Amino acid sequence: MTSASTEVGVAVSATDHQAHSLVARDISVRFGGLMALSGVSLEIEPGSIAGLVGPNGAGKSTLLAVLSGLLRPNEGQVWLRGEDVTRASARARATRGLARTFQQPELFLGLTVREHLVLAYRARVSRTRLWRDMLDPRCLLPPSPAENERVDGLLEVLRLTRVAKAPVAALPLGIVRLVEVGRALASDPHVLLLDEPLSGLDMKASENLLEVFKSIVEKNDHGLSVIIVEHDVAAVLALSNTVFVLDFGERIAAGSPEQIRNDPAVRAAYLGDSEPPQRSAAPRPVDQDPQELTGDPST
Repeated sequence: MTSASTEVGVAVSATDHQAHSLVARDISVRFGGLMALSGVSLEIEPGSIAGLVGPNGAGKSTLLAVLSGLLRPNEGQVWLRGEDVTRASARARATRGLARTFQQPELFLGLTVREHLVLAYRARVSRTRLWRDMLDPRCLLPPSPAENERVDGLLEVLRLTRVAKAPVAALPLGIVRLVEVGRALASDPHVLLLDEPLSGLDMKASENLLEVFKSIVEKNDHGLSVIIVEHDVAAVLALSNTVFVLDFGERIAAGSPEQIRNDPAVRAAYLGDSEPPQRSAAPRPVDQDPQELTGDPST
């Protein structure tokens, strides 16, 4: 293929994927002789919540690393808002509108909730001020009116206004997770990746986070898309518009929560009650309660 034809092909692909916030096509990742992901694809619509689930070792964390730019695939491509970012770094993707959280929040324990959001906002719009703040985070420069407006809005949508002045060291894990989400949202992303945000939380705290996630998407004015990787299948089914299911590094199902509940390949992956088509593998430990596939968080 000539250079000219290659450029045309890229342009066509970008046009085809412009309608989606994020697209991964035929992603494969190998670690030595281990195939962690094999030809995995997904498409995320603007203003939607997509769930990514699967048993332990299914490849969820690997796919999230590929999407965020922390890991480059051996094969396949990633598009962010119609732009091929397969070879772009995590930082470059952040500037193009992608943000993510991690399983273990890393916060400044001596700073308040509000100060964390102010610093995150400055990281996007005023790096000069940010570096001055970082030299001594105990002496933050006074926020500008624009900062106050943005931070106040984040505190409200995240339900953190009442604890805005509290140091994060004194807050429960559920609130800390919301602070981490707030830092990601401060960059005003188009796509937000959530890495097991419900891990370690009780039912009440989990329900609060799920309600906040829905509110974040509904109140966003430029079509924010959220991808959530989570072991709590019932929570993902209750939250998501679309669910993608991985097993042994392959995508075995994709569809609405109702379609996923009734998919025989999904039930086989989690419950072992039937064998999915064209698939044979040694049984793996089941890390989900069978009733979670009903989508009832109370069971």
